[in-house]
Amino acid sequence: MGRATTFYFTLLYLHLLSICWCQRSNPDSERLSCDRCDRRLSCNCSYGGFTSVPTVTDRALTLDLSFNEIAMVTEDDLKSHRHLKALSLHGNKLAVIHPSAFDSLWSLEELDLSNNQLTALKQKWFRKLGALQHLNLLNNPYRVYLLLPAAWVLLHQFQTLVRLRRLRFGGPALEELKREDLYGVTQLEELTVHGNNLSRWAQAKWTDQKSIDEFFLRNIVVLDVWKFVSLLELGFLLHYPRKVSVINGRVFVMPCPTSRLLVNLQYLDLSDNLLTEMTLSESLCDGHGTLKDLRVLNVSGNALKSLSTINRLVAELSKLTHLDISRNAYSSMPRACSWPSTLRYLNISGAKLETITPCLATTLEVLDLSNNDLKSFSLFLPALRELYLSGNKIQSLPSGWLLPNLQILTIQSNTLNMFGRSDLQSYERLQNLQAGQNKFVCSCEFVAFLQSDIKGGDVQLTDGEESYICDSPLYLQEEPVGQVYLSVVDCHRVLFVSVSCGVALFVAILLCILLWRLHVLWYLKMTWAWLKAKRNSRRRQRCREREGLESLLSFDAFVSYSEQDACWVDNFLVPELEEPRDNDEESVNHRPLTLCLHKRDFLPGHWILDNIMSAMERSRRTVFVLSENFVQSDWCRYELDFSHFWLFDRNAGGEVILILLEPLSKDDIPKRFCKLHKLMSSTTYLEWPQEEEKIGEFWRSLRKALRGEEEGY
Repeated sequence: MGRATTFYFTLLYLHLLSICWCQRSNPDSERLSCDRCDRRLSCNCSYGGFTSVPTVTDRALTLDLSFNEIAMVTEDDLKSHRHLKALSLHGNKLAVIHPSAFDSLWSLEELDLSNNQLTALKQKWFRKLGALQHLNLLNNPYRVYLLLPAAWVLLHQFQTLVRLRRLRFGGPALEELKREDLYGVTQLEELTVHGNNLSRWAQAKWTDQKSIDEFFLRNIVVLDVWKFVSLLELGFLLHYPRKVSVINGRVFVMPCPTSRLLVNLQYLDLSDNLLTEMTLSESLCDGHGTLKDLRVLNVSGNALKSLSTINRLVAELSKLTHLDISRNAYSSMPRACSWPSTLRYLNISGAKLETITPCLATTLEVLDLSNNDLKSFSLFLPALRELYLSGNKIQSLPSGWLLPNLQILTIQSNTLNMFGRSDLQSYERLQNLQAGQNKFVCSCEFVAFLQSDIKGGDVQLTDGEESYICDSPLYLQEEPVGQVYLSVVDCHRVLFVSVSCGVALFVAILLCILLWRLHVLWYLKMTWAWLKAKRNSRRRQRCREREGLESLLSFDAFVSYSEQDACWVDNFLVPELEEPRDNDEESVNHRPLTLCLHKRDFLPGHWILDNIMSAMERSRRTVFVLSENFVQSDWCRYELDFSHFWLFDRNAGGEVILILLEPLSKDDIPKRFCKLHKLMSSTTYLEWPQEEEKIGEFWRSLRKALRGEEEGY
């Protein structure tokens, strides 16, 4: 039987030699080269699609062959790399490694064989790797039932790895760990074991773990629940560590440490488990201070509800500096608490607190109250350097005088509307501020402050300007504050309205003065009166047309004069033109003239403007008796302008006669008499003579003008 087995292995060995010889003699199997090496002799040949180890410079110090298709490492692949310090074959299809493949790597310090197809670990691979410090064998399909089980390999191989400091092994296929598996591992600083599918493990001797400094378990499922959650079966691993972490393991109790257990413990992390106040009291020895060296305690993500109980349990931990009790169900905070004087860091985030009280220790330097229901923060904490308040309902920044040493403030995702320079000036030492993701009202002051004033100041917005988004006004919603542009009207509305009203008032006053100077209002009033009188005149004309009556001219002239000049009109003009003279040759040949005078011929009870319009309609001519009194009379001006409009309407010329009772130049006539200026420039006027001998000539010229004779006047 023994001879047959020997013969079989001999044939198998000869067959393997023939395969290797064929591969060497076959030109198609020549090794590819990799030239991706930098000046520091680090060669990165990952993701190169290599199916075998490529050739690189023999002076390489680091060789990364991860994520290729390499299935085998031969005896000669790495023979010339004596200077190699780090080798990674992670993520290949490696299933075969020649026993002497690593013999030439005397200087190798890091070796990564993880995530391959190695079904067995061989001691010969590591026999010459005396300088190896980091070894990663994770996620290979080696199991306890194989010809060369992991226990046998580890038992022998670690005797040669005297400098090994970091070891990682295990994976989905690993089912069993025995006491011999860690034989000789006395200098390790970090041990990582992936044993999610372990079916059995054995305790090691107390003396084997003296060098273990940290014990770390995360995301573990153990079938024997009671033994695990009480940590009794793992007590052999908890005697010497300074750091113990059991995270997300459904732990609901850890026994109170004895004199032999956890005596050196400084760091304890029991986060994301099932601890309650009762079981935590057992784990912390009911607050009697047994864990006298404990500095960091993390019980976040459990089922704790009472801050008073937490305070009582940690009050005698005289060296405690960091306490994380976040993600629990606290709804209230006691009025007074007694914390260790050494406490510097406290995390109560992710609870249901609505208010805070003086319960918080005044020695705190870092306080995290994020993701609660706080509406304000008004507590004096003189030593606080970092404050985290994100995810609450706070509407304004805490007062700076309450936090004289604050350097970092995070208040994101609250209901903060705005803040300004005065808010930040109250902080003496604030350096970093994160206040984004709030409902900002983009007022002019806030936008100007965030766009310019805060830049270059002592306080820096470390969460970036893109986190500051406008929530109102509506037309700026979802706009980044840094990109908002507000006009002068938006920013200084009161001032703008005041200035606008002032300017409008000034313009109105100026316009009124201008209108008064130009008599525009008078013209508007006159125009309105003319239009009204004109409408009445047309109505009368239509009535006459319906009745078949012709327009009758009842007067030779309508006389417009000032009441102060009535004496001249009554004593000179009327007798001379209307009363015949026996000794006057002209009166013998012509009938007397009929004049229309307002005090005599206007119909009583009618609107005066209608009377003026009617008189002009029934008169062949209009005579204006000009004097200083005339130009001061508004009614004379009405009559003058009406006559102008009337002549323009009738398209007639020469129907206006001007009589100057006294010397009157155009410069003496007010500018508002623009029509009179125009008439005096285009119409010949008669002047009342001062010499008596010229009076007769004056009357003759006037009669001719009234009768429309060709001779000028």
